[in-house]
Amino acid sequence: MSAGRIDGPGESEDSPGPGEPPPQAKRVFGDRFPDAVRYAEILADVAVTRGLIGPREVPRLWERHLLNCAVLGEAVPERVTVCDVGSGAGLPGIPLALARPDLEITLLEPLLRRTNFLQEVVELLDLPHVTVLRGRAEEVMGSFKPVHVVTARAVAPLDRLASWGVPLLRPYGEMLAIKGSGAPEELKAARAALGKLGVVETSLLRVGEGVVDPPATIVRVQVGESPGGIRFAAKRAKAARLERGRRRRG
Repeated sequence: MSAGRIDGPGESEDSPGPGEPPPQAKRVFGDRFPDAVRYAEILADVAVTRGLIGPREVPRLWERHLLNCAVLGEAVPERVTVCDVGSGAGLPGIPLALARPDLEITLLEPLLRRTNFLQEVVELLDLPHVTVLRGRAEEVMGSFKPVHVVTARAVAPLDRLASWGVPLLRPYGEMLAIKGSGAPEELKAARAALGKLGVVETSLLRVGEGVVDPPATIVRVQVGESPGGIRFAAKRAKAARLERGRRRRG
């Protein structure tokens, strides 16, 4: 294997591997099931070596990560554009891309080592409908073509996540955030901030019944045609960038 590239069976012969995929994985990933297996192997080995996945996550990669992310596809309409904000090691974007080849997906990630990893995985798994973009959501506002759906998992509290994700949406688009058991309380606490962003409807969804146990909880945030909300978010993001610049200068 060439240094820094994913082009062999793995970077460490001592990797314990992700274990056998559960039977439902073949149903979820269909023809791309072999690629899902390869991605699980990469996460268990290369992603751990590079510090993108904790070693304790390896034994539960299938249930907690790959399948938990892939079932998000149950909530995504057909043939739409998607931006996965803070994609990290590719979760949920890559499992979603494997399960839903009809989607056009952008993996948005600010850290170079992660975008390098994502680009290597996209090329290795032959995912022509997936694009890797380096940057923060607030940095690409104005230059990024708005999408139908924004996805995210374990990125930030809902109010902050929405301030990044909502401005990337087309009118009447929606953000789908994978959250845990505290989703109802988090949604309640974020309602005021969501209203300022032009959010017109929110809901909680349960997806993956019969695939993951418990089913995954999704917070759905839908916007109308409100440009005021988007302008508010862009103004807030610009102020945050200026503040970070002031702090760096001392």
